[in-house]
Amino acid sequence: MSEERDQDPGQFSSAGGKLPARSTEKKCSWASYMTNSPTLIVMIGLPARGKTYMSKKLTRYLNWIGVPTKVFNLGAYRREVVKSYKSYEFFRHDNAEAMRIRKQCALIALEDVKFYLTEEGGQIGVFDATNTTRERRDLILDYAKENAFKVFFVESECDDPEVIAANIMEVKVSSPDYPERNRENVMDDFLKRIECYKVTYEPLDPDAYDKEHSLIKVINVGQRFLVNKVQDYIQSKIVYYLMNIHVQPRTIYLCRHGESECNLAGRIGGDSGLSARGKRFAQELKKFIEEQEIVDLKVWTSQLKRTIQTAEALGVAYEQWKILNEIDAYQELDGGYGAAAGMPVTKSKYAPVPAGCKVELINLNVDAVDTHREKPEGTFDVNQTSMRLRRNSFTPLSSSDTVRRPRNYSVGSRPLDPVGADRYRIAPDGSDRPLKQVSVLCVNS
Repeated sequence: MSEERDQDPGQFSSAGGKLPARSTEKKCSWASYMTNSPTLIVMIGLPARGKTYMSKKLTRYLNWIGVPTKVFNLGAYRREVVKSYKSYEFFRHDNAEAMRIRKQCALIALEDVKFYLTEEGGQIGVFDATNTTRERRDLILDYAKENAFKVFFVESECDDPEVIAANIMEVKVSSPDYPERNRENVMDDFLKRIECYKVTYEPLDPDAYDKEHSLIKVINVGQRFLVNKVQDYIQSKIVYYLMNIHVQPRTIYLCRHGESECNLAGRIGGDSGLSARGKRFAQELKKFIEEQEIVDLKVWTSQLKRTIQTAEALGVAYEQWKILNEIDAYQELDGGYGAAAGMPVTKSKYAPVPAGCKVELINLNVDAVDTHREKPEGTFDVNQTSMRLRRNSFTPLSSSDTVRRPRNYSVGSRPLDPVGADRYRIAPDGSDRPLKQVSVLCVNS
């Protein structure tokens, strides 16, 4: 390490170059901190506990629901500074030079988190590191307080040796730290690295030292959870996702039902049973599933006859989910009585068809979420042109040119057409003012 790196850690990149000047003038009141501040998710846990896996999955989920999120992996910063990893000795707590480098990397990473949250339009930064000591976590808390960031701790605890060994073999063998890929050497070195961290590991203590902090402890890859002081809507979504995440690999098969009687008649939607060919398809599907020799197979279907009959042919237990039902469609009717609509028509027109696919414009009254921020003052312009948004369609992109959304409610994915400043109000104090009504374009197939 060069001497100049000891001066101001916020002024150097992990590669040794100067970082661009960053504003440090952001001062916020407590009310602003609680209502409109970005969130810093701080991962905690010994190595090989699935922290990076959870970080990436959580980031993907949050971006999908429209919350710009980015992971900052401290290991990547360390590798930029220490070009060649030699052994577990680097992680010993009595290795003063290594400890100085690791702290320096943490401060540089925090500066990058700050730049992302304040300059690049990010809303959540995930600080992916071990953060096993109270000293390190207090440093992060102080830094977050200075910049008016909320902090949410996510700790992964695991004492199952089989899970730890599997994680090392599946992930760490391919780590840039071990270019030789020797499985025995990797296992031995990494287990010694874990022991180095155990010497100074201080788990979260929600009953005393950390009782005022927002956190979730994930114990033994989801066998138990401990949640403390969830403060807002975003944190509740984080808890919900982490309590439903699976860290063990599994296979999901997606299959359409067999041909239905409505398919033969050329009708859209309906709730008919399987045709003769559809029943033969179900039998072939049963043979395929048996060949896979799947242990503890779970089958989900919609509540429509054609899917139920397809599942029944498998000869295993299945669950019916209303949410899997196809939504209505619009079908062109040519005179007479529309079987689906039940109404006479004298000329070609479109009528709704149950259990098909549809594109429907839905008006939603969007209310401010009390758990996320205070309701804005003033009146809403109910006569303004409403926004057209796509839901259930694709993952929104989070970038510097993404349309800025009001923070007090979430409307889902990115707009179909550009949304100008006239679509939402900006108060003189800079806070967002939501529209009273939002039109959402639901697309499903």
